[in-house]
Amino acid sequence: MPPDLREWVPEDHLVHFIMEAVGLIDLREAKINERGTGSPQYPPALMLGLLIYSYATGTFSSRQIERTTYENVAVRLLCADLHPDHDSICTFRRANDALLKSSFEQVLAMAAQMRVLKVGQVTLAVDGTKILANASKHSAVSHGRALAQIELLEKQVAELLSKAEATDSAPLEDGLTLPEEIARRRDRLEQLRAASEVIKARAKERYRQELSQFQAKEKERVERGRKTGKKPGGRPPQPPLEGPRNKDQFNFTDPESRIMKTPDGFGQSYNAQAAVEIKSRLLVGVDVSDAPNDKGQLGPTLAAVSPVIESVEAVLVDSGFYSAAAVDAVEQPSGAKAGPMIYAATGRKPHGRTIQELEQRADPPAPGPEASVKERMKHRLETKEGRELYALRKQTIEPIFGIIKETIGFRRFSLRGLKNVRTEWTLVTLAYNLKRLFHLGSAPLAA
Repeated sequence: MPPDLREWVPEDHLVHFIMEAVGLIDLREAKINERGTGSPQYPPALMLGLLIYSYATGTFSSRQIERTTYENVAVRLLCADLHPDHDSICTFRRANDALLKSSFEQVLAMAAQMRVLKVGQVTLAVDGTKILANASKHSAVSHGRALAQIELLEKQVAELLSKAEATDSAPLEDGLTLPEEIARRRDRLEQLRAASEVIKARAKERYRQELSQFQAKEKERVERGRKTGKKPGGRPPQPPLEGPRNKDQFNFTDPESRIMKTPDGFGQSYNAQAAVEIKSRLLVGVDVSDAPNDKGQLGPTLAAVSPVIESVEAVLVDSGFYSAAAVDAVEQPSGAKAGPMIYAATGRKPHGRTIQELEQRADPPAPGPEASVKERMKHRLETKEGRELYALRKQTIEPIFGIIKETIGFRRFSLRGLKNVRTEWTLVTLAYNLKRLFHLGSAPLAA
């Protein structure tokens, strides 16, 4: 008799937990190979379990995942000794956004049934992290460079056309022909013109957002002056400039990615967002943005929170998410009941605590009704309750990003395009949640 792979994998191994959890997931959203090519068909449960286990253990490339089906005993057990090829793995991953979203929510429902996840009046910590795109920043062109290249190529094409019309023109180097050189430059011209148009469209959208932020700051400044009867202090906000900037960039490998500032310098990246329930440290809402900062991401990230979470009492965010408009939009949504209370830093604080912060002190007096959103927020974080609650933010969301990037090793998307990287981020966070439940020692329950 051949060996039984179940005897080669310990009973308390992660792969058993993932196989059991996937066995409880409703897979009706799954899309399978319908090419009609005669290629092998693999059960959706096998493919989903393979992807989750691979991402949970730090294997992200479809070719590397295929290799583990031969070399890794736990994976061979999960796959019942079948070997999906890398193309089938990649196609299943890219095509099953709906399945991954459904699985994400069903795992949270399992966690709620296990009584690991609280679903009512919860406190969430929200943050974003930059994850590299599957594209090199060296494949990008700035708007200023694109305009210069367009001008140069137009001159070169005109010169080559003129050369083609001349009967006594000097010949080109061996292997080069005029039609090919003209076609090559025209193709590059089309690419650069298309890139320039995309950059202009992005600049128009950026101007719209910056103008809205400027008007909100100006309104808040005028309102503060009206209430106090004094001329507002400080430097007045400057109106945004319209149109593209010379350093605005377009990437030819992944056009939807952006140059973003990361801890390791500037890189071609996406901005991955997550909301975590602070007691269980499970991710309950995830999203991906192409915005280089978090200023406009509070509303969209909270909108992405799973319906498994019935109500949110408080949300903890850093200063990167803060704006008066964003806070008002969440706390006082139009035509609906009051939203959760936001606890947001309104500016950067130096590391460490002063002697005064170490001493016990009474809560400061509440600001009057004429106080601005920023003044109310500052007071909220200076109360004892606010300080203790806000301290939980760093203890929850930032370590999770550390686990995903350092322990699991996910630092770069494998897929390209905003839609596809959102799918992959859902897979990453689904794998994290199941691994978290495994380490908590809970047995899966039917969702």
